[in-house]
Amino acid sequence: MKKTWKHWLSIAVLGLGLTACGSSETEPAPTDAPEETEGGGETAETDEALQFTIGATQIVEHPSLDAAFEGFQAALADAGLDVTYDFQSAQGDQNNTSAIANNFVADQVDLIFANSTPSALGALQATNDIPILFTSVTDAVGAGLVEAMDQPGENITGVLDLHPDAIQNTVDFIDQYFADATVGLIYNAGEPNSVAQIEAVQAAAEGTSLSLVTRTVATSAEVQQAAASLVSEVDLFYVVTDNTVVSALATVVGVANEQDIPLVVGEPDSLAGGGFATFGIDYHSIGYRTGEMAVEILTGEKATSEIPVEYPANMQLLINKEAAEEQGVEWNPEWDDIAEFYEAE
Repeated sequence: MKKTWKHWLSIAVLGLGLTACGSSETEPAPTDAPEETEGGGETAETDEALQFTIGATQIVEHPSLDAAFEGFQAALADAGLDVTYDFQSAQGDQNNTSAIANNFVADQVDLIFANSTPSALGALQATNDIPILFTSVTDAVGAGLVEAMDQPGENITGVLDLHPDAIQNTVDFIDQYFADATVGLIYNAGEPNSVAQIEAVQAAAEGTSLSLVTRTVATSAEVQQAAASLVSEVDLFYVVTDNTVVSALATVVGVANEQDIPLVVGEPDSLAGGGFATFGIDYHSIGYRTGEMAVEILTGEKATSEIPVEYPANMQLLINKEAAEEQGVEWNPEWDDIAEFYEAE
């Protein structure tokens, strides 16, 4: 049966909203000791204690990262916390991430939301004390953010943006339906998350009928030229979740449409930008889950070090039919049964 995913960009994430701790109704006299519960602990914090400032740092603004931040804010709002956000974008310049994080430390924010690998690295270099929650990170262990998925740092943990099977499933999809294709990969070699993904693509392609050709870029301004340089060599483009390339995805889409080259992408938001297919996750949902972690930390329910790093919960083959037509993709009837379809609003 044909499935349709309408308006997936605004999918409602299942709310597991955590309620904030209750406040005492009367203010004790200054000389009173804190009231104790039956278990010997202090009573829950007052309303004033539940007012927080969160520094939100993001490497660049594009739909996937923006959706993750929106999901993060939604989780804290659903939990009833009173939060003020100081949002700072590094504008695609990794050198800015350290300055942003240092400003948050100087301002003594209660928590840092680091939305991307460079942002998380900048935050971790700036503080060992303020809790850091990351998302839109592909390989937290490889990037040096944590020792292992089940061994978060003393002040850092979060949710990854790559399902462990996503790249393997994508390569298998390309090999099955575009056999013997030469695949063009464009990425920023300065982004650890991108290097990890390219290495995973190369490993997954071993033993298949596919050949890989790569181009590296340092800035979004170089993406169009890199795509154009691959036209005579490749049968298909595959853009992983590289922040530099995704922020300039329109230039790759332009080349793909003009040259009838299918464009497979690494996440669903890039379908809206003109990608043909992806095995992707919903960035709003991983942001929301990260926000739930923030609630646990800010309310004192858990310490950062007690929350393991998590993978995204779900993954799905998604196809943009309009992009498929624009890129000259020969439709396979099997996709009607195994895929969900992006439809523009």
